[in-house]
Amino acid sequence: MTTWLNMSLQDGASPIMEQLVFFHDHVLMIMLMITTTVSYMMITLIRNKQTSRFMLEGQMIETTWTIAPAIILVFIAMPSLRLLYLMDEVHNPSLTLKAIGHQWYWSYEYSDFTKLEFDSYMIPQEEQQESTFRLLDTDNRIVLPMNSPIRMIVTAADVLHSWTIPSLGVKTDATPGRLNQTSFSISRPGILYGQCSEICGANHSFMPITIESVPAKYFINWVSKMSE
Repeated sequence: MTTWLNMSLQDGASPIMEQLVFFHDHVLMIMLMITTTVSYMMITLIRNKQTSRFMLEGQMIETTWTIAPAIILVFIAMPSLRLLYLMDEVHNPSLTLKAIGHQWYWSYEYSDFTKLEFDSYMIPQEEQQESTFRLLDTDNRIVLPMNSPIRMIVTAADVLHSWTIPSLGVKTDATPGRLNQTSFSISRPGILYGQCSEICGANHSFMPITIESVPAKYFINWVSKMSE
């Protein structure tokens, strides 16, 4: 999760998020080179007092500064299109989780199991313990197996919401009367935090999301315990 005065992205907890971080750094390096080159040219032109009455046109330089940006855009577009394809594709999910946004809490349904559903509310500040995070922990955490492809179905019961886990690179709008789908795979165990990213009302910042990533055998034990 993010910490105080942290200006960088969160550590990726999924292969897609790691690729998004790499793409972010890739684009920033290209922007740095463009900014450095343009700044150098502008400073040189400002400080240079030389003039030439024979410099009326430059076919070569005009061709260069037309083709160069096109080549740069290709280097940005290709990895971007690849990432868009990977984020949209769902390959044989081993688990389907449905999230329903309410004002102001989330409901979850494990579609592959019978009668495995619960509501997830934010823990009030007066009931928090020292081991929990303020405004981020919930009374019922989502328990998911790590290293397993998971299909996420998101909808809403009243107004627009947005189911968002930054460390997974997942942000899906919850629209009433519509099912939106996304997928992810958690690459490490731990607790992941997110929040509703849509302005859905007065308490929209008080409907957090908490995912507990566990090995498969612990997930099976949790499902057996919840189904009793």
